Formats: sequence, structure tokens, C-alpha cells
Amino acid sequence: MKKVIDDAANYVNQMIDGLVNAEPSLKRLPGTQVVVRAASEEKVALVSGGGSGHEPAHAGFVGYGMLDAAVSGEVFTSPTPNQVLDAIKAVDTGKGVLLVIKNYTGDVMNFEMAAELASAEGIEVEQVIVNDDVAVEDSTFTVGRRGIAGTVFVHKIAGAAAEAGRNLQQVKSIAQRVIDNVHSMGVALSPCTVPSSGQPSFELGEDEIEIGIGIHGEPGVKRMEWVSAAKIVEMLIAKIFANTPAKPGDNVAVLINGLGATPLSELYIANVSVQKMLQEKGLVVHRTLIGEYMTSLEMAGFSISVLKLDDEMSDFLDAVTTAPAW
Repeated sequence: MKKVIDDAANYVNQMIDGLVNAEPSLKRLPGTQVVVRAASEEKVALVSGGGSGHEPAHAGFVGYGMLDAAVSGEVFTSPTPNQVLDAIKAVDTGKGVLLVIKNYTGDVMNFEMAAELASAEGIEVEQVIVNDDVAVEDSTFTVGRRGIAGTVFVHKIAGAAAEAGRNLQQVKSIAQRVIDNVHSMGVALSPCTVPSSGQPSFELGEDEIEIGIGIHGEPGVKRMEWVSAAKIVEMLIAKIFANTPAKPGDNVAVLINGLGATPLSELYIANVSVQKMLQEKGLVVHRTLIGEYMTSLEMAGFSISVLKLDDEMSDFLDAVTTAPAW
């Protein structure tokens, strides 16, 4: 294992310090692994998070127009209920708090426990669970589908709705609408190594790829020989479109998300096939995002997310945000 680290046991703490040192709009709650906005507002607050190792998610999406707080667990490990509770209490202004949770058993359990504790203290808390990954269902990590990069669309659109003064139920409603209309799937070309273990999270042969991989290295649906970018995109889009409600003439947003070790040039190459296939399906691409939004340490590969938009979602997607990773 070769990584730019000082101490594997201090990985997350140093990572958070490095982020907030670079971003004056963010601060760290003392004694926690919670990043919040340096300036608060009276509005519905959004809290998200999960295991570290997916940077810039989730702390990179804290800012005006997106999240109010992000909770970082250890690498690929859910944050504790107390950490989530610290985040909820730090950002609540009396307007209520929405938790955006990726569908992993540990995340769901610990965020829900924190919500119960916050409710007992008189804080109004709602939650949504993101399950955009169409690759597999009911794995050893989840009941139902996993939550992956499509979560970023939830952060952006729900965050803008909160900024626009929508109440808690309205923000929850539009967040759920995004979840219902976003579908994602990924591919891995190589594994990643968790710093504390020093070992690859899974193994792939020199000429193998894994279709439908999870963001923690969970198994996908098919292990096969390497094929061209166009063929990979074709497989991912086919599965996405077996699930999406989008139909010819609809507006969509697209996210081509690098998993940590894929050059931006290769993501652009994948986008050529993505745009061609969406055009062939009669869809109107309102916006395309390309880059690293939800990674898996240094895993090579990428995911595609397609979000069917309505007018309100389009407006909130385009709204201003100061989140450093957007």
C-alpha cells in the first residue's frame, strides 16, 4: 500500500482538517467528525454523510444551496448515532432537519437512531433514503438497492429548495421526487485499498472489469473481460433505462462520476457514448456533470446517473451553491 498519509489511524481526522483549512466557508465541530457551514441560516437544514473514502462526498457538498452538515465515519464505516446527532443539533434553527441517507444497513440504522434521539429533544426530523443503484437488490450490505452517486442530485436539488424557503415537508417531498427519478450504475476496472487494512477490497484480473460494482467494492452483476468505453456505457445505460421513467422528449440531467483513479479524459470519452445513446432515446439533456463527485478511494472506474427532470427540479439544479465540490 502506497498512500499520501501520515498515520492510517488518523486518516479521517487529517482529511477533515485539510478540507476546512482550505475552505473558509466550512468549519469542523470541535471534537467531532462533522463539517458544517461557517455561517448558519434560518431555514430547513440538510444533513448527510456516511463512511469516509468517497470524497468529495459528503463534506465537499456542504455550503449555501446544498448541505448544512456532513458526518464522516471512518473509511467505509457508518458514522455513529451520536455523531449524526451532533450534526443535527448543530444545524437545527427550529425549521426542522432533513436527513439524506444512502441505503446501506449501517447508515440507515445509525441515522434513524440519531433522528429518534433528536426528536426526543424536540427537534423535528425527517429523512429520505437514496437507492439509485439499479445493479443489484438485497445484497449483504442493503435491503433493496444501494445508494450511490445519484445522491449528489438529491443534495443539490433539496438543498436549493431549502434555500428557497420551502418547509420541511416540501423539501422532503422534492428530495423523494429526485430519488424516484434518478437511476445509476457503475463499473470498476481496479479495486481500492482501505488504509487501515492495507489490502485491496477485492481482486480483479489484469484484463477483468466488474459491471455493477458498489462504492465500497461490493460485488456487481457481472465480471468480464475488458471491453471498449462504448460497450461499457451501452451495458450501463441499458440497465438504467430498464428502470428509468424517462421517455422520449423528457429533460434529463446526467452525472458521469469518476470513482477515484479514472482520468478525466476517460470520463469525457465515456460521455461521447452516453450522449449518443441518450439522443437516440429521444431525451433532452438539460445538464451534464463530469468529474469526481462520489469516489471509492483510488478505485478505477466510473458510474452513470440519469435523472428525469421536471421544471422545478431543473430550476433547483441550476440554482447557485457555494459548496466547494459542486
